Amino acid sequence: MIARTHPIDLLFVVAPHSLLLDVAGPAEAFRLANLHSERRRMPPRFRLRFACPEPEVTTSIGLTIAGLEPLPSRLEAPTWVVVAGQMGTHCGEVTPETASIAQWLNRTLHGPLTADKTQHRLLTICSGSLLAARAGLLTGRRCTTHHELLHVLRQLAPRARVIDNRVFVVHGALASSAGITAGIDLALHLIADECGEPLAAAVAEDMVVYLRRSQDDPELSPFLAHRGHRHAAVHRVQDAIGAEPDRDWDMATLAAIGHVTERHLLRLFIEQAGVSPLRYLQSIRLERGRQSIESGASVTHAAEVAGFRSGLQFRRAWSRQWGGSPRDATRTM
Repeated sequence: MIARTHPIDLLFVVAPHSLLLDVAGPAEAFRLANLHSERRRMPPRFRLRFACPEPEVTTSIGLTIAGLEPLPSRLEAPTWVVVAGQMGTHCGEVTPETASIAQWLNRTLHGPLTADKTQHRLLTICSGSLLAARAGLLTGRRCTTHHELLHVLRQLAPRARVIDNRVFVVHGALASSAGITAGIDLALHLIADECGEPLAAAVAEDMVVYLRRSQDDPELSPFLAHRGHRHAAVHRVQDAIGAEPDRDWDMATLAAIGHVTERHLLRLFIEQAGVSPLRYLQSIRLERGRQSIESGASVTHAAEVAGFRSGLQFRRAWSRQWGGSPRDATRTM
């Protein structure tokens, strides 16, 4: 979780004929993140804004979005620019509006995206990556788009590394997703990085979607698995584990958080979650370790941040859970 003194500006760039869910899906996820931050007595992390060269546009379903602000001349606060995709019959067209957006993207984000340290990010949803390609922002970067548009993206960005069969790809300050619902997955992934896994899990639960879904992770995220019950004590313990998987947990400490005895907590977990508390803890630690490795950490460091006593213990747990070795995760990056 990142400490900030001011919220991030989420600037949704909406072109004519944009897919409405490319805008509304991620926007709703970030709105819910603010709601859950407020419930945790924390300030909002995101400020939602919507911009276009024109004050109103017609979306893919014929609904008009009005009251759009003009594209700003520069980015003042830390800003994540979210470029929504357009419906298939329009995403290949270069209209005055899309040309204006591509020029603005290049002028506004080319420098920040190539800087070593930047406060800004570019998020593309579905065919929004084509606009980023027209703006010249994908050179040398890993990215993806809808499977039907991969060949178009390769033509528009020949020096980009276009990744097939991925729900989303994050490469530095650039994040791209493959389609409508993948935009929500990407939003949840970024919310988890920014606000912490438990808060992102709460947002995903509200939206009834997978958390951090990717092509490599078709199963339900461990942060959401075993959470389909209504028992408050078990949820309290699961929240505590999710917030601090690296803590030196034992059954006595977990039982104290649940306000039950150790024996009763074990029985509750098996009845309500279908798994023991320590087994649940290990699954969360394994997921945290896997994420660390995919972010470039060594096996030893990933084991430490995930709460394993040693790299050897991490490797053994990995082998029992998935087979192979933690180093296998680096081969899919």
